[in-house]
Amino acid sequence: MEFVIITGLSGAGKSQAKKIFEDNEYYCIDNLPPELISDFINLCDNNIQEINKVALVSDVRNKQFFQNLSSNLDKLKENNFNYTILFLEADTQTLINRYKETRRTHPLRPNGSIEKAINEEREILSVLREKADYILKTDNLNLTELKNRINEIFLNENLHKEMNVVFKSFGFKKGIPLDADYVFDVRFLPNPYYVEELRFKTGNDKEVRDYVMSFKESKKIYKKIKDLIDYATDICRKNERKQVIIAIGCTGGHHRSVTFINELYFEMSKKHKNVIKVHRDITK
Repeated sequence: MEFVIITGLSGAGKSQAKKIFEDNEYYCIDNLPPELISDFINLCDNNIQEINKVALVSDVRNKQFFQNLSSNLDKLKENNFNYTILFLEADTQTLINRYKETRRTHPLRPNGSIEKAINEEREILSVLREKADYILKTDNLNLTELKNRINEIFLNENLHKEMNVVFKSFGFKKGIPLDADYVFDVRFLPNPYYVEELRFKTGNDKEVRDYVMSFKESKKIYKKIKDLIDYATDICRKNERKQVIIAIGCTGGHHRSVTFINELYFEMSKKHKNVIKVHRDITK
């Protein structure tokens, strides 16, 4: 049985994630007390109508129950039952804005400061976050993008069998992706922005790609980055990591970083099926 635990910060998109799993024929349960997880698994195994895919949402709405989640998950591991943890999060300001838009209160402090409640929730969830197989930051994801990311991770059987390698371009002006495992800076390379005919193009355009990769410094740093990524991802696979996120940034996230990500994605896709690329800031 495939068993996914959806957890994370309140307001980060767990309810939307649950709907996506439901649409893909997962049997979904919201906020089941951790003590009942083992009983529920046994019930599924003995059910006449076999349940093959289950997604469980667990969060701090019931703080007393949630505190026992980590220990109950450890017991499942001891009994050789495998599960996958999907952890959703967003930065504090994004969560505050979402609460203001919906006019909802935070479950930890219904009558108190939302910011303090978010900080308290981060502390409570820190141990579970460390155990997560996948961490999704939803700050810049709309519902369609969230659905695509979950589909890429869980719902494509060919991708699900191996570790995902996610290549992400970004602009330092918009901040470093907090979910990245490895971050590289290519701002020292010549910037196509200052070439008039390239300014409003992106690394997806051949003219920009040819310009960026025409410099010996570009070729040299690209090879060093690729060698390191090859080495690091091989070790991560041996350690049974399920996802590695590699981010490359330039000033605006339009030219140099996009070019490098496209090159890495093209080469890595020759060797692996589970390679994903994201250009975070290319339209900003």
